[in-house]
Amino acid sequence: MVTPATAYDAKGLIKSSIRDNDPVIFLEHKGLYRRIREDIPDGEYTVEIGKARVFREGTDLSIITYGSMVWVAQEAAETLEREGVSAEIIDLRTVLPIDEETVLSSVRKTSRAILLHEDTLTGGVGAELAARIAERAFDSLDAPIVRIAAPDTPVPFSTPLEEAFLPNAGKVLEKARWLCAY
Repeated sequence: MVTPATAYDAKGLIKSSIRDNDPVIFLEHKGLYRRIREDIPDGEYTVEIGKARVFREGTDLSIITYGSMVWVAQEAAETLEREGVSAEIIDLRTVLPIDEETVLSSVRKTSRAILLHEDTLTGGVGAELAARIAERAFDSLDAPIVRIAAPDTPVPFSTPLEEAFLPNAGKVLEKARWLCAY
């Protein structure tokens, strides 16, 4: 399952998805069409399916996310940086397969993990990531794993309710400050 956060990744991942011999679910967040503006190369390139990238380097905590939430994490990380907290952002790019090596490497480096996704809390990608981090990097953690996700309810139709429903930079900041003070 592919979930690009940037135009560059969207082009590279769609080409990789088309060429893959296995079925690929390609999810594009329609909100990114209006939000993200970037130049992409005209030439031929692909982005490897199953390979996450370090979207932003950091040392104090890891924010592991994908799709549109990468930009929410970036907004929060910029505010945290002004407060003296260095947040690393891992853009999963694909949620199946998960690039466990990149995720665990980041968590081992920062000793703190925030799992941020737009899906509901129960049964979401964050639950799987939390389990893998707890199983394979528990000794590296200095604080509990934090999941930030939508509540376990249907998505509301009303724009103000939808904004309250979805994770945002304010929610990430609140949890990051708590986590760093732990």
